[in-house]
Amino acid sequence: MLIVKRIHLFCFSLLLAALPLSAKQYKLLSPSGEISITIESGKTLSWSISLGDELLLAPSEVSLTLLDGTVYGENASWKKVRRKSVDETFPAQNYKRAGVRDHYNELTLQSRDFDLVFRAYDDGAAYRFVTKKAITIASEKACFAFPGDPMAWVPYVKPGGKRGDPFFNSFENIYTVAPVSKWEGERLAFLPITVGDGVRLCITETDLRNYPGMYLSNPDGDSCLEGVFAPYPKTVVQGGHNNLQGIVTEREEFIYRGETGEALPWRVVVIAKEDRELAESDLVWRLSAPAEGDFSWVVPGKVAWDWWNDWNLKGVPFRAGINNETYKYYIDFAAANGIEYVILDEGWAVKGAADLFQVVPEIDLPMLCDYAARHNVRLVLWAGYWAFNKDMEAVCGYYGRMGIAGWKIDFMDRDDQTIVAFYEKAARTAAKYHQFVDFHGAFKPAGLTRTFPNVLNHEGVAGLENMKWAPKGYDQVTYDVTIPFVRLVAGPADYTQGAMRNAAKGCYAPINSEPMSQGTRCRQLAEYVVFDAPFTMLCDAPTNYEREPECTAFIASIPTVWDETIALDGRIGEYVVMARRSGSKWYIAAMTDWNARELTIEIPEAIPDGAVATLWCDGINADRSGEDYSKETVHLEGGCITVDLAPGGACVLVI
Repeated sequence: MLIVKRIHLFCFSLLLAALPLSAKQYKLLSPSGEISITIESGKTLSWSISLGDELLLAPSEVSLTLLDGTVYGENASWKKVRRKSVDETFPAQNYKRAGVRDHYNELTLQSRDFDLVFRAYDDGAAYRFVTKKAITIASEKACFAFPGDPMAWVPYVKPGGKRGDPFFNSFENIYTVAPVSKWEGERLAFLPITVGDGVRLCITETDLRNYPGMYLSNPDGDSCLEGVFAPYPKTVVQGGHNNLQGIVTEREEFIYRGETGEALPWRVVVIAKEDRELAESDLVWRLSAPAEGDFSWVVPGKVAWDWWNDWNLKGVPFRAGINNETYKYYIDFAAANGIEYVILDEGWAVKGAADLFQVVPEIDLPMLCDYAARHNVRLVLWAGYWAFNKDMEAVCGYYGRMGIAGWKIDFMDRDDQTIVAFYEKAARTAAKYHQFVDFHGAFKPAGLTRTFPNVLNHEGVAGLENMKWAPKGYDQVTYDVTIPFVRLVAGPADYTQGAMRNAAKGCYAPINSEPMSQGTRCRQLAEYVVFDAPFTMLCDAPTNYEREPECTAFIASIPTVWDETIALDGRIGEYVVMARRSGSKWYIAAMTDWNARELTIEIPEAIPDGAVATLWCDGINADRSGEDYSKETVHLEGGCITVDLAPGGACVLVI
């Protein structure tokens, strides 16, 4: 049901039979009037963004070049210019707040063959092309030119990509922080990217449905970033990890082939005067297409995970591994702690066969589904891309009838047009059988989590799995306090927190069968509050959690979706403070980098003075033993509380 709706529409038509080739300028203001977009249309087409008198985005060209040489955006003849103002509030499902206000002004330049739509919000700006007929696009020009030479937080595609293809990658890397002009040659970077020295701009895209995802590059070494798009695959062969990936061996000379007119993705610039505003942004959600149909059956929640802890149960009377006894133990653990799901990650299906109907003999899935159901737990299955895609309808139907609740689909590792289209097909097919999807080996969220609320997560993050193999100098702690201001601006992430072995600085080592996190125990607890993920993993082994009943009970009690989210404070790459509300209960979490930090946290006004809270914080020796923590009852007086965070540390308040 629509909560609030106030729409004011005013349209006017300017009959411009033949625009002169000299540039024509159009202005669009945000509802408050503080943010302005200027569009220059003449021989070329560009847009710029200002905040008051401050130029944030210098004139930046946009266009589409078709395979036949036609350029949408050069010498454009606009038949109409339409303006619209909208102010609506929508309910949000499986999200970080229960309702989202969508308030913007819009300007549409209409031509015979395409429209160009601009929107101005009080916290950002966006544009998109809308085509009106079947076209093939050879290239898209999407430039982002910056005045001066601002700092940028850049997630580069790892050198050479996989198999020598820069467009074949896992979309996970730590951030390189440097001025835009110091971009590393012609390397590609995936989205989102955050730029700025004072006011921050986070560049991303959304409503990405049947079009290649955008990378950014800086081939000229100046202060202008340019969009780059994977060419359309001409030949794709089965291969890669356990024969589960689609390997592109030849590409076309175009990036997109459309059979009808389509709305192409929004190019989005989120604008934040303070870093914390990025951490609570929902602009990507607002610009995404709303859901169609009933998704009330989708149940978000937490899941006991097997792969990260290497099925390494201790003190059990059976050989732990990929077998029925192990998964019954995981189910028992989940049931005892109120955890909704258990996942069977890679290994339940025959390795190398790429056939989800070939189950290893050690696993009896119907029996496990029945056992889980009797314990009020549901099972989720891991699936490699190639195996899932080739039998999608049959696989979802067969396992849906068996009782499988959802899928973790892995190893797409591309975002060309065909793979982007696969995401929607997978979401739609799974929904048909009331199954949800967690996209792993995936690009960032770009709209589907609103359009298909059964899409609970995307990976596209250098999450905790990297702690199984990362070299000793790898800095996960700094990454953790960077992603709220970059990657998480796009949407939820399958980060997979919850480690019970926690390494203080200098104590970390990669151990595959007994992995550990960097930073303190309280950091792992805080990540369940700071990071968005409607489907959230408990990454460690059940027997490790059973030795830590206090922390386990805390993790099991934390919601995965929220009624309200407020970013209280933060500085990109340094620290973050988030407040979340579920019903009448508030959670406030703070995390720091490797610097010990005293923080004074302002309590949200909705929490009454004198409220009683439980404070989880780093122990006095947490800088030496990351697993040291304390728990105490505090009274919140005077609207704030001061806490001490250890290096790599954190705290959580439960009110």
